[in-house]
Amino acid sequence: MNMEVSKSKIVFLGTPEFAMPILQALIGNNYKLALVITQPDKPAGRKQELIPPPIKVLAQKNNLAIAQPNNKKELAAIFEQNKFDLAVLAAYGMIIPDEILTKPKFGFLNIHPSLLPKYRGSSPIQSAILTGDKKTGVSIIQLAKKIDAGPIVAQAETEIEPQDNVEILSQKLAELGGQLLIETIPGYLKGEVKLRPQNETEATFTKMIEREDGLINWQKTASQIERQFRAFYPWPGVFTHLAGKRLKIANLGVLEGDFKPNLGPGTVFLGPNQTLAVKCGQGAVELKAVQLEGKKELLGKEFLRGQKELIGKILE
Repeated sequence: MNMEVSKSKIVFLGTPEFAMPILQALIGNNYKLALVITQPDKPAGRKQELIPPPIKVLAQKNNLAIAQPNNKKELAAIFEQNKFDLAVLAAYGMIIPDEILTKPKFGFLNIHPSLLPKYRGSSPIQSAILTGDKKTGVSIIQLAKKIDAGPIVAQAETEIEPQDNVEILSQKLAELGGQLLIETIPGYLKGEVKLRPQNETEATFTKMIEREDGLINWQKTASQIERQFRAFYPWPGVFTHLAGKRLKIANLGVLEGDFKPNLGPGTVFLGPNQTLAVKCGQGAVELKAVQLEGKKELLGKEFLRGQKELIGKILE
C-alpha cells in the first residue's frame, strides 16, 4: 500500500450484515479507520432488549472508535468536528445531508449492489432476482445529492446462480464490493481513477420491500413465483391464504412438465410422489415446506397428510 494512502483518515458508515465484508476488507488491508458510524441499537424480541447492529459488533471486536448518531443533525456534527480524508458508505440506513458530502477531502464512496444506473434505490438485489437477471454486480460511486446517481468510480460483475436467494447473493455481492473497494481506493486517492457519469436515460428504480410484497399471485408463472420466493428469502418470505389464514411457504420448487393444464391458478393438487402442489398461471410449483398461521412448520407431504380435504381447494 502507498504510504500516503495508508495514512489517510477513513470514516466508515454502514449498519447491516451486507456492510460487514466491506468493513472487514478495510480492516484486513490495514487502512486507518478513524471512526465507524452505524445506526443506534434497536429493541428486538419480546423483551425488547437493545440489539447492536452487526457493524457495531465487528467494530468493537477490532477496537475501533464507534459513533451512533440518532439523526442527521448529530451526523453532521461528527463531520464538523472531524477532518476525514475519505468516507466509505455501505448500506448505512440514513440519507447523507447535502452539507456534509464535501466535508471529507476526497468525498464519499458508496458501495451499491447493482450495476448502476440499473436498480437504484433500496432493493436492488431483490429486484435482480425477481426480474430473472442472469448477472448483477457492485458499483462504487461518488455520493451525490441525488440518490445512487453519482459518477461511477468502479464496477464488477458476477453471475446470478439458479439457487441464489437474496441472502446468498447479498453475501456474494458484499464480498465482491469489499474486494473492489480495496482495488480502487489507492488509485482513487491519487487521482488516477477516471469517473464515469451515469446515463440517466438507462436508470431504473427499486422500492422499499414490505411484508405484503410476499403475497403470491397464483396467476403468475411458476418461474416468477419461484423467483419471488428466492428474492424474499429469508425476509419478508412468501405466503398465500388458506381458508382465511396465512399460509407461509417455507420452501418451494418448480415442477417440471405441464401438470393439470385444466386446473385454475391457485388450485391445490397431488403432485409427483404424493407431494403438495399448486397450479400457477403457467406451470406448477411444489410446496416443499409450509407453516399455517398459529401452527408449526411442516414438510408439504406432512401438511397434506393432516389436510386430506385440501386437494382441489384454491389458495388466494
